[in-house]
Amino acid sequence: LLEESHFVHAHKVLEDGRFGVLRVYLKYHDGKPVIRHLKRVSRPGRRHYVGKDEIPRVRNGLGLAILSTSAGVLSGRSARSQGVGGEVLALVW
Repeated sequence: LLEESHFVHAHKVLEDGRFGVLRVYLKYHDGKPVIRHLKRVSRPGRRHYVGKDEIPRVRNGLGLAILSTSAGVLSGRSARSQGVGGEVLALVW
């Protein structure tokens, strides 16, 4: 999802014989990282659920809200267009 939204350059899944390693290649613009802030919203002790009308707008549309919905893991924009709500996992800008 972060790669589709152009926040991350690429990712690879590497096998190490046990669990595997997820390698994420961050994206930079003029020597500064594209991801300025990453905030985890839902936690195991405190889940944060929203309806389709309560999906947060991050930085007036410049950021990304990541939601876990019944249609899968979606961005806030695509969840709003599909008319589904769910659990807000993270906010990225």
